Amino acid sequence: MSTGVIKKVAGPLVIAEGMRDANMFDVVRVSKQRLIGEIIEMHGDEASIQVYEETSGLGPGEPVESMEVPMSVELGPGLITSIYDGIQRPLDDIMKISGNNLKRGVEVPSLKRDLKWEFVPVVKAGDEVEPGDVIGTVQETALVQQKIMVPYGIKGTIKEIRAGSFTVEEVVAIVAAKDGEKELTLMQRWPVRRGRPYKKKLPPKMPLVTGQRVIDTFFPIAKGGVAAVPGPFGSGKTVIQHQLAKWAEADIVVYIGCGERGNEMTDVLNEFPELKDPKTGQPLMQRTVLIANTSDMPVAAREASIYTGITIAEYFRDMGYSVALMADSTSRWAEALREMSGRLEEMPGEEGYPAYLGSRLAQFYERAGHVVSLGKEGREGALSVIGAVSPPGGDTSEPVSQATLRIVKVFWGLDSELAYKRHFPAINWLNSYSLYLDDMEKWFNSEVAPDWMEGRQKMMSLLQEEAELEEIVKMVGMDALSPGDRLKMEAARSIREDFLHQNSFHEVDTYTSLKKQYMMMQLVNAFYEKAVEALGKGAELRKLISMPVREQIGRFKYVREDALDEEYAKVQEELDAQIAAAFRKEDR
Repeated sequence: MSTGVIKKVAGPLVIAEGMRDANMFDVVRVSKQRLIGEIIEMHGDEASIQVYEETSGLGPGEPVESMEVPMSVELGPGLITSIYDGIQRPLDDIMKISGNNLKRGVEVPSLKRDLKWEFVPVVKAGDEVEPGDVIGTVQETALVQQKIMVPYGIKGTIKEIRAGSFTVEEVVAIVAAKDGEKELTLMQRWPVRRGRPYKKKLPPKMPLVTGQRVIDTFFPIAKGGVAAVPGPFGSGKTVIQHQLAKWAEADIVVYIGCGERGNEMTDVLNEFPELKDPKTGQPLMQRTVLIANTSDMPVAAREASIYTGITIAEYFRDMGYSVALMADSTSRWAEALREMSGRLEEMPGEEGYPAYLGSRLAQFYERAGHVVSLGKEGREGALSVIGAVSPPGGDTSEPVSQATLRIVKVFWGLDSELAYKRHFPAINWLNSYSLYLDDMEKWFNSEVAPDWMEGRQKMMSLLQEEAELEEIVKMVGMDALSPGDRLKMEAARSIREDFLHQNSFHEVDTYTSLKKQYMMMQLVNAFYEKAVEALGKGAELRKLISMPVREQIGRFKYVREDALDEEYAKVQEELDAQIAAAFRKEDR
C-alpha cells in the first residue's frame, strides 16, 4: 500500500509526496481523519488529490494512504430507495454515526451489510455463464426486481448455486472459470469513471413519453436520448426535472442533486417518499435512487456525484430496464472543474473553465443510450439523461451551455419571461428543438395517429406566424391586422394557453397521455381550420372568436382519461353547430 505525506493544501486540492507507487484515479485516505479523496494528477512521486470532504485544519506532514483501487460504487440490492451523498455514502447511516452535524472521515458501507435478501436462482449447476448473464433475482421493492448478473470478466460453468436469504457479501454461486474458481455475491463493484460495457448501441426510435405536452408533442426526447434544460434562476428547471422523475415512462429514476441549494434537495427528499407512482399506486421512492450533493458540501464531490449517479443508472440499464437520470445541475459540476483546474494552475479556457470542459461533458452524456446488454439473453435497456444547466443570468452563450448544446440532441430552452407570466412549463417553443423528431415520426404516426406529425406542424407554424404578427402589432396596433391574421393570433393564443400551458399541481392536468394530446391537438386545429373556412364564406370574425365552444376546447385538458372519447365527440359536435350558427345569424 502506497503511503506518503501532505506537502501542500489548497482548498479541496491536497498535494502529497512519496506516492510513487500510487496510480491515477486511486482512492486515497488523507490525514489521521481519513478524509476520502482521489488522485487526479501524478508528477514523479507527487500526487495531486482532490479531496471530497472539508480540508480545513489539514497541514503538511500528515499521512496520505492510497487504497490502490479506483473510485468505485457498490452495485447490488439496497440501491433503490437509498439516499446517498456524492461518494455513495448512505445519509441515514452517516446520521446514526455523527448525528445531524456531518463529521469528516466517516466510513460507512454503501450497501447495508446486515440486511438479508431473498435470492431466487434462475440457473443451475453445470450451466455455462458469461459476463452479463442473469444467475438469479432479488425482489428489492414492490416495483423493482433486481437481476443478479455475472460480473464483467468472469466466464465459465456454474459449479454451485444456492437459494435463500443472503447479505450482499455472502457467496451465492461459484463459477469454475479457466483461471480458477470465482465466488459470486449479490454485490459487484464498478469504477465510476468507466462506462459499463454492452454488446451494441441501438439507434433511437421511440420516445420517452413524459406526459408533458410541450415535450411529447413539440420536442420529444428518445428513449436512451439526452436532453438539456438550460434556464435562468426561477424559470422552473427543478419543476421540470421533478415532473419528469414522476411521470416519464421509466422503470427506474436516478436523481442527482449536484451542487444545488440545500432547500431544493430538501424538497425532493420530502416530496418523493410521499409521491405515489401513477402506474402502480406505490410510493415513487420504490423505484428511485437519490444522490444529494448540495451547494454547501465540498466542491470536489460534485464531480463524484455525477459519476456515481450514472454508474448506478448503467447498472439498472444492464438489467434491461428503462432508466431516466436527472442531473440538476451540470453547471455546478463545471464550476467545480473550474475551481480544481485553477488550483492545479492549468491554462484556463473560455471564462476560466478548463480547456477540457467539452470533452468531460461529452464523456458523461455519451454514457446514455438504448443498448443491447451483455449476456446470452440480449436484454434491451435504455438510459436517458436529462441535464439541467444554470447559465448565469440565463445567458446561454456561456461555455457550459454551448458545450452542452454541441453534445445533446434535445434543447428545452426555459424562458424567464414565460415563467413570470406564470406559464409553466416555461419552455420557449420558438428557440427549443429536438433532433430526434425525424427518427420518431414513424413511431408517432403508427402508434398514436397517422396524422400526428402533420397536426404538430400546423400548430408549430401558427406559433411562428404569431411571433411575426406580434412584431407588427407592437408597431401599428391590432387594428392594422386583417381578419385572417387576427384569427391566426386567436388560434395561436389557444395553442399557448390551452395546449402548452400545463398545471403540474392539478391532479388531471399534471399528466396527459399521447391519446389525449392528439385529441387536444385535433380540437385546437379544427377550430382554426373551420373558422378560416367560415371567415372565407363571410362569417363575422367577432362571432367566430367569441364562440362558447372555445371555452370547452380550453377545458378539455381537465377531462379524465376514461371520459375522453365521449367529451371529444361532444366538443366536435358543438364546434360544428356553433360554426353553422355563426352563418345562420348572418343570413337573417
